[in-house]
Amino acid sequence: QVQLVESGGGLVEAGGSLRLSCKASGNIFMIDSMGWYRQAPGKQRELVAVISRGGGNTNYAESVKDRFTISRDNAKNEVYLQMDSLKSEDTAVYYCKGVNLPRWGRGEYWGQGTQVTVSS
Repeated sequence: QVQLVESGGGLVEAGGSLRLSCKASGNIFMIDSMGWYRQAPGKQRELVAVISRGGGNTNYAESVKDRFTISRDNAKNEVYLQMDSLKSEDTAVYYCKGVNLPRWGRGEYWGQGTQVTVSS
């Protein structure tokens, strides 16, 4: 099993920045891609950004392109989300997700979430 713990959320004014961190522990060798998702009140959880195992490939939701940057440090077992030029519509609970390498079968792991609130 893999455990994921997010941190770094908080209250920020529109236009400001936050950096989220996700620390992985447990059977870390099983993890392939990792990503950040968010869920705003009354809305479905949505993908924000995803990064490949080696960090060479990233994908972003259109709504956050050119504002958010996902990265990972495999030596520290951490994934980050740098969020700049924050808007009120970025307010949500942000979740970290890890997906198994195919050799380990289907499996995905979620953190408990961290609240991000952007005041306008």
